[in-house]
Amino acid sequence: MSSSGNVLPQGAGYGVVVGIGLFFSAFMLLLTAVQARYTAFSPKNSEEFSSASRSVKPGLIASGIVSAWTWAATLLQSSAVAYKYGISGPWWYGAGATIQVLLFAMLAAKLKLNAPYAHTWLEIVGVRWGKAAHLIFMFFGLATNIIVSSMLILGGSATVTDLTGMSTLAACFLIPLGVVIYVIVGGMRSTLLCDYTHTTVLFAIILTFVFAVYATGPKIGSPKRMHELLTAAASAAPVSGNAHGSYVTMRSKDGLIFGVINIIGNFATVFQDQAYWQRAIASRPGTTVKAYLLGGLAWFAIPFTFATTLGLSAVALRGDPDMRPLSAADVSAGLPAAAAAAALMGQAGAAALLVLLFLAVTSATSAELIAVSSLLTYDVFKKYIKPDATDSQLLQMGHYMVGLYGLVMALAGLIFFYIGVSMGWLYTFMGVILGSGVVPIALCVTWSKANKWGCIIGSVVGFFAGLLAWLVTTGTLYAGVIDVTTTGENYPMLAGNLASIGVGGIIATVTSLIWPDDFNFDITRAINIPSARIASDQSKDQKQENRTEDEDEEKKEEIGASETASPSVVNSTIPTEEQEELDPVKLQVAFRFAAWSSLGLLIVLIILIPLPLFFAQTVYGVRGLSAWVIIGIIWTFMSAFSVVLYPLWESQDALRQIGRGIIKDVFANGSGRYVPPHNSPA
Repeated sequence: MSSSGNVLPQGAGYGVVVGIGLFFSAFMLLLTAVQARYTAFSPKNSEEFSSASRSVKPGLIASGIVSAWTWAATLLQSSAVAYKYGISGPWWYGAGATIQVLLFAMLAAKLKLNAPYAHTWLEIVGVRWGKAAHLIFMFFGLATNIIVSSMLILGGSATVTDLTGMSTLAACFLIPLGVVIYVIVGGMRSTLLCDYTHTTVLFAIILTFVFAVYATGPKIGSPKRMHELLTAAASAAPVSGNAHGSYVTMRSKDGLIFGVINIIGNFATVFQDQAYWQRAIASRPGTTVKAYLLGGLAWFAIPFTFATTLGLSAVALRGDPDMRPLSAADVSAGLPAAAAAAALMGQAGAAALLVLLFLAVTSATSAELIAVSSLLTYDVFKKYIKPDATDSQLLQMGHYMVGLYGLVMALAGLIFFYIGVSMGWLYTFMGVILGSGVVPIALCVTWSKANKWGCIIGSVVGFFAGLLAWLVTTGTLYAGVIDVTTTGENYPMLAGNLASIGVGGIIATVTSLIWPDDFNFDITRAINIPSARIASDQSKDQKQENRTEDEDEEKKEEIGASETASPSVVNSTIPTEEQEELDPVKLQVAFRFAAWSSLGLLIVLIILIPLPLFFAQTVYGVRGLSAWVIIGIIWTFMSAFSVVLYPLWESQDALRQIGRGIIKDVFANGSGRYVPPHNSPA
């Protein structure tokens, strides 16, 4: 048992992990039952189970993005880098992991334009580049999911064990348990509803910590006192590589190195994680870009404000009798936040952090479960085992895969724990083995001229280049000593990350410029296309052919006729509204808006704000730190409004419909069930 194991009794760990987990499972089961009875959506078909019928509004998608991107590392690793590097750590963590979600808005727009009915990003790769590419990029996709899931389990179990003394082995298996239950029953929409409830509680607890540290708490209580304590800490133990050894400066050499590693690694985990593609697939075509831009900007406040609060508090409270000393292993495991919460608020703080972390871990876990379930169902079972699978068979397989992956992620977390690999080590390592696939995947979805073999070779060569650079740099800098400690240092990780994404991206881009393909995205637009859309397109093509005998229209008609509708798509008609939202002209406009917005925000967050502050070597005074904290608090409130209140406002019609149904059931003897409108035959 750790030295902080007495902060909370062991029973509190089991109570949170099992009790709250099963409570949310029961709550989600109830919401799923309400949804099935009072709305048009029922998780009894595979399309609703895996993609929420592609009908989710932007506020709920944004909330889901925030929740899925709030890993254990978001709370723990961000606080650890604040503990090590000062205020630069929260900035580089937040900005370095926000830009990927913002840039993903471009991929989401292209997904809706070029493959609007795909279930997974691997379906697009398989149709465009064939079986070899499909299998290679499946490795990158599943490796991404396993690494992300392992970080969730490692971070969650380490903190639960640290605060309560609960068995790490038990925590690894019990954390996913409740999540598996509600994901199997409710599918994607249940996951998004759970994301929303978790996000609501998450913001409430974060703001509680913020005001306890900077307004009401007896140990710190104000930005001025925080500045005094950080200044004293820097005098006692200056930060190597920081301007004047200070914690309140953006001039941090190691902070900047971490920022680069963070940016590369998170490109890999966003662009190759089906969880983010899944939310783009589930969203309405007309609002996909809005959802990702809103979600990315809202998410930034979580690591930035949380780490500025608890990460800096862990530094400020060094020497306090209630603050336990932290070893290098504790910091790598992400424990500064837990130690600070317990020192600031005692058992109440420890309990609040435990609940906060558990909700973050379980919401991200639900995203990984439904993501991997979709990959295994559509890209393994349907593609290679049973191509003619019925909707019920696909739904059943989706359920099985959720349960299977729940077990796999528990085992993966446990294996990494026993071999001595921490969450922090995995976080910086992920870009080394995953970075090479980032550019090829982005080109596959967005660029018709992307060269098939250039992208495949680039991803494979980049993978080995990343590993080689990582190991060679470690051996060179540390006299041939290659172990978990030396390979986890900043420079080896930086070299591996840069080599992986750089080599993969350069090969894919250069070969595509020299030997460009000329791919017709009509082929990917036909993936899983509903039969009614095929018939409609063929009818339009026939009329056009009769009028003009245009050869290009004949070719388009042949492509549409050659693709059969997937049995997983049970809708026989496509709503007019959806057809309007899939208008190519509107989607191109959305893509251009996403490109200008996301690239502009990238320049602001990564270049215009941090780099001038880095080169200025300014050490901030009380007013500077106060402004930093106030900006974080304002951003957090705006984020909470956008992903907590906005989804309620945009869903007011659905909430009224459900309310009317419940009232009818209560007072009119069971007449509240949703009845679909009857369409007159054409």
